[in-house]
Amino acid sequence: MTTIPLLLSAGESSGDMYAAQLATALKQRLDVAIFGMGGPRMRAAGVEVLTDYSEVSVVGITEILSHLPSLVRAMRHLVAEAERRKPPFAVLTDFPGFHLRLARKLRRQGVRNIYFVCPQFWAWRPWRVRVVRRRFEQALCIFALEEKFYGDAGVPVKFIGHPLVGNVHASQSRDTFCREHGLDATKPVVTLLPGSRHAELAQHLPVLREACRLIQRELPVQFVIAAAPGTSVTELREGWPLGIATRVLENQTYNALAAADVAIISSGTATVEAALLDVPMVVIYRVTPLTALLAKPLLRTPYLSMVNLIAERRVVPELIQRDFLPERVASEVLELLRDAHARDQLRTGLADVRKRLGPPGAVERAADAIAALLRASSGNAL
Repeated sequence: MTTIPLLLSAGESSGDMYAAQLATALKQRLDVAIFGMGGPRMRAAGVEVLTDYSEVSVVGITEILSHLPSLVRAMRHLVAEAERRKPPFAVLTDFPGFHLRLARKLRRQGVRNIYFVCPQFWAWRPWRVRVVRRRFEQALCIFALEEKFYGDAGVPVKFIGHPLVGNVHASQSRDTFCREHGLDATKPVVTLLPGSRHAELAQHLPVLREACRLIQRELPVQFVIAAAPGTSVTELREGWPLGIATRVLENQTYNALAAADVAIISSGTATVEAALLDVPMVVIYRVTPLTALLAKPLLRTPYLSMVNLIAERRVVPELIQRDFLPERVASEVLELLRDAHARDQLRTGLADVRKRLGPPGAVERAADAIAALLRASSGNAL
C-alpha cells in the first residue's frame, strides 16, 4: 500500500487545534504522510510541520505589512514542498488571507484544494466566495448558515458541525479549581482571555488592567488570566495596578472558564468555547485605528463576536473598537455579577447558540469526506 502525501495547513491557534484533530482522524482511516504549516498540536498529532504558524499569524490589514517577508517565505516553502512531494490534495484550515493565495498556487500544480473550516465571508467581504468556488474542490463548513451561503454561490459544500462540540469540558469542579489556585470559592471569579497574538495583547491589556481596577473598586473580585498557547506569560503578568492580584494560568483555559462567574474574552474561537461551557461573558476586541477604518466598509453584519453571529442576534455584550473602554467593560461585568436575571437571560441565549452548533463528531465527518475524495482520486486502490 502506497503512503499518500497530504498537505495540511493552519495559520493560528484554533486552526492548529482543529487541524491536529483532523490529522489524527485521517491517519486512522488512511496511510497518509501529512506535512504543512501548523503549530504544537499538529506536531503532537504527527504532522511534519515545515513552517510554524507563529511566523505568519497576524490580524489586521495594516499589521500584515510588517509580516510580509515571513508570509512570502512561508508561502514559497509550502509551494516548493508541494511541488516536490506532489500531494493529490491540500486541506487548508480557515486563515483566508494566506490560504486563498496558497490555493491558487497549488492549483496550478494540479493539487486539488479542500477548505476545512470555511472563512466567514458571509459576515465580511462576501464577494470573496467566488474565489473559493474557483480554487476549491470541496468546502467543509462548521456553521449551519454557511451551507446555504456557499451553496448558493456554487461551491461544493458540506455542513459538518463545529469541531468544538463534544470536546469542551472542564476537568475540575469550581471548588477544586479555586482550592488548587489559591482562590476563595465564595467570592466572584472573573476570567480573562485577552487574546493570543502580541498585537492583540498590546491593544487589549492596557484597557483590561484599568477595567479590572474599576471592577475591584466596586466588588471583591478575583481575576484569573487564561494564557493561550504560545502567549508570553511575562507579558500577561506585567503592568497591573497595585492591589489587583491576577493569577496567570497555562493549560487551564476550560477549567478557568468553567469556574468563572463572568468572563472577559477577546473575540474569536474562545467565545464559542465559553458558550459551550455556559459561561456569561463580555466580548472585547480592538485593532489599530487605520485597520478599523479600512475594515469597516467590508463588514456585512451588525455583530463581530462569533456567539452573536451564530445566534443572529445580540446574546452577549460586545465592546469593539471605540466601545472597548475600561468604564464600559467594568459596567457590563458588574451588571452580570450583580444581576441574576441578566445572567439567566444571557444563558438562555447561549443555550440557543449551542443548539445551532450541530451534533458532536464534526472532525470525524470531515475526515470521512476527505478520505472519500482521496480514495476516489486513487481509483479505489486504497
